[in-house]
Amino acid sequence: MTKRRKTKEIKVGGVKIGGESKISVQSMIKADPRDFEAIKNQIKALKAAGCEIARIAVPDIESVGAISKLKELAAIDKSYDIPLVADIHFNHKLAIESAHAGIDKIRINPGNVGNEDRVKAVADICREKRIPIRIGVNGGSLEAHILAKHERPTAEALAESAMHNIKLLEKFDFDDIIIAIKSSDVNTMVEANLIIAEMCDYPLHIGATEAGPAHMGTIKNAVGIGSLLQRGIGDTIRVSLSSDPVLEVLEGISILKALGFCEKSIDIISCPTCGRCRTEVIKLANELEDRLIPIERKLKENTKIKIAVMGCAVNGPGEAKEADFGIAGGDGEFLFFKKGEPAKKIPAVEALETLVEEAGKLVK
Repeated sequence: MTKRRKTKEIKVGGVKIGGESKISVQSMIKADPRDFEAIKNQIKALKAAGCEIARIAVPDIESVGAISKLKELAAIDKSYDIPLVADIHFNHKLAIESAHAGIDKIRINPGNVGNEDRVKAVADICREKRIPIRIGVNGGSLEAHILAKHERPTAEALAESAMHNIKLLEKFDFDDIIIAIKSSDVNTMVEANLIIAEMCDYPLHIGATEAGPAHMGTIKNAVGIGSLLQRGIGDTIRVSLSSDPVLEVLEGISILKALGFCEKSIDIISCPTCGRCRTEVIKLANELEDRLIPIERKLKENTKIKIAVMGCAVNGPGEAKEADFGIAGGDGEFLFFKKGEPAKKIPAVEALETLVEEAGKLVK
């Protein structure tokens, strides 16, 4: 596996980012922050899906009240206990109030909260309460002098903006910082993060922003996030989609799994099928994926399993011999195999339950 870039370790609630910690998956609460029932339900769903940090928009003082209520709820019901990030724009007082309300991290672009006195006020309260600040930079938040210099939001401009804001916080003796440089253009996002990674040792939150609907948005994020993680760059991720935030989490976990960064996982190897196939491999693989989700969550740490679903003797078990176990199908019958070696023949109607049962043995 690629050696990861060395960074400072920053603690967000109970989650560590950077240092030797694992890569965490984030999402954003998309419900109205003034609708407590809606945000409560979304947080529960996000945590159940595997989300480790959730960001919440704080557009007004009423939204700050939701933070306090969420923290009270999390104290008595762990299914709602997840580190929260206050998303602040323009109004530095909302950042200060969020800190008093118990927020775990504050996301600001120091350049859009006003003069340096306001930035200092935010840094002071965050230092006092040991709350990290995420500097969020994107094409729409560039300082006027940086945009004038580069003419458009280039990768160099985004990285320069991030460093400008880092130095501003450091000026006020604050270095509990996480950097997020994002763009809707994948190449720009990747290049900007490569640049900033050479300029500082703060952990990086990576992902494409305004990536679009679920299908194309996932592809953009997979390419961008994957490109950086393969270079050892990136400490926490978000797959931003115009879709359900739970899907953002599931796709983020899938990206980490594909790159081998998940500490526990079940990977399904399945053939794409062709004219030789005489069984419903596609339907079976999809059903198996759904059935394995709760089993995967119960696996012990550092447990990685491969399960194969192959449509004929051409693809299995030979091509799937690296799988822990699997099936190769024919007319109404499958060969069940382990580590590439035949074990028994089973009726096709028993294939799904056989695989689920075998996977279930791994958590007992």
